[in-house]
Amino acid sequence: MDPLGDAQIRGSFVNCSKGEAKRISLPRDLGDLLWSDLDFLGWRDPGARDRAYLVRPGDEPVGIVLRIAPGARRNLMRSSLCSLCLTGHSGGGVDLLAAPLAGAAGRQGNTVALYMCADLACSLYVRGKKSSALVKRLEETLTLDEQIARTLRNLDAFLAKVVA
Repeated sequence: MDPLGDAQIRGSFVNCSKGEAKRISLPRDLGDLLWSDLDFLGWRDPGARDRAYLVRPGDEPVGIVLRIAPGARRNLMRSSLCSLCLTGHSGGGVDLLAAPLAGAAGRQGNTVALYMCADLACSLYVRGKKSSALVKRLEETLTLDEQIARTLRNLDAFLAKVVA
């Protein structure tokens, strides 16, 4: 992924106002990221524990605001498998993240949600660049490129629901 600048990131958000996009806290380490290891840029807002952001690069990057779904932290039956990258987590490493829909539907409070790695580091987990005792990658016969393509297909399907 080619590096994205502040203006590209802020201009990519489809499910919030331009004013909200200007106020988003961008990652502090934006200039230090290994962009070649990222399929998308995802980060949690350090000032708002229930808020996260995700930007899918491309000719026209698409960014979305995410929030931890209400009640998701209290739900003992929540998933421990990320729906994007299929990384298993124990000990709370997956959150149900809800994205307001773009446009009028989102302003009316309509959302879509997906279980995702709580730290949004799917790209790094798939590549084996990030791990912990609480993370378990499934043993697969797919190549790394096929796993990356699957992660991006899952992400694109979710983004399509947000912008529909």
